[in-house]
Amino acid sequence: MQQTQTTDTSAPVKNATYHNNKGDIFTSFNVDDFDVPQGRDEVWRFTPLRRLKGLHDGSFVNPVDADVTVDGADQDGVSVETVGKDDPRVGNVSAPVDRVGAQAWTSMNTVTLVTFGKDARPAGPVTVTINGKGDDATSFGAVVIRGEQHCEGFVTIRYTGSGTHADNHEYWLDDGAKLTVVVHENWADDAVHLSNQRASLGRDAVLRHNVACFGGDVVRLIPQVKFRDQGGDAEMLGVYFADDGQYFEQRLLVDHSEPNCRSNVLYKGALQADKDSGKPEARTAWVGDVLIRANAQGTDTYETNRNLVLTEGARADAVPNLEIETGEIVGAGHAATVGRFDDEQLFYLMSRGIAEADARKLIVRGFFSEVIGRIPVENVRNQLEDQIAEELRSTAL
Repeated sequence: MQQTQTTDTSAPVKNATYHNNKGDIFTSFNVDDFDVPQGRDEVWRFTPLRRLKGLHDGSFVNPVDADVTVDGADQDGVSVETVGKDDPRVGNVSAPVDRVGAQAWTSMNTVTLVTFGKDARPAGPVTVTINGKGDDATSFGAVVIRGEQHCEGFVTIRYTGSGTHADNHEYWLDDGAKLTVVVHENWADDAVHLSNQRASLGRDAVLRHNVACFGGDVVRLIPQVKFRDQGGDAEMLGVYFADDGQYFEQRLLVDHSEPNCRSNVLYKGALQADKDSGKPEARTAWVGDVLIRANAQGTDTYETNRNLVLTEGARADAVPNLEIETGEIVGAGHAATVGRFDDEQLFYLMSRGIAEADARKLIVRGFFSEVIGRIPVENVRNQLEDQIAEELRSTAL
């Protein structure tokens, strides 16, 4: 019997609204291709649009290029360049998935490109620092990290100072490449930062993507991973600690489109507030999407989000999503929790003579250590541990 082939003529819709599945969303490098986000749009429903200082609707002031410095570029096998967005090594992973990402691409003039050469194994990390330009400017930029075949690289991307900033990250890994990235949001508390962060993994490539979010008024990150071939391994880890008036949002996607790939997602957050401060409530939103497409047999994936609400006046939203189009997988699952202290842990520590306030702080530090302990560079781990300790010093638990 003759079979008639049909062609799917449906197209992804605008405003990053999901169409056929979690991975089929509209993307573009041109800001004019996106509608202005509204509060009822699914992917913007948590975000306080009025606090974005015009990044979402084009009303931002004084657009300038980002202030970027790079340390560790003098190591063997590492090259750092400032290139234009028309460079053929830029824009290969995916176009931005929302209007702010497209605005950053449209408005920027230069890209920071870090390349780890074939078989390179530099002894130390490369540190990319983006400094805020202050209240009277809005900065835009992009960071592209490329790992050539069988290299091993470590990159820290740090954000400091005050200002309004939007950017795009690209991580392109060739076959057998291994890349560890730490994105450290260490802004002043009045900063606004929105970022698209997209990764593409070749055969047997390994990505360890870490987020540490402590500073900023509004921070919204969109990390996404796609696999180009079999054997890819992606681990997406994150810690965040929100105080009075801070809003942190993480919106992730792991798109399994190739067989025999692995992913693991683990994010942990804590929130604290002072109801008498007059500031908006401390709030976080975590949305984790994992898509296993029909031809992604042998996939092994799990995603977890844990949140500790330390005081009244704080709110955490946790939305894990798992979409599976094939049953021929190793395993898949997800979990999310929002809660207070573990009373049994608290009782155990107090029964050993530790004061209640100190016991609570120890529990919080232990809560984060599962994530921070996986970062392979000691001084980066120590920086994050110190920052958590600093947050806890001002917490009345």
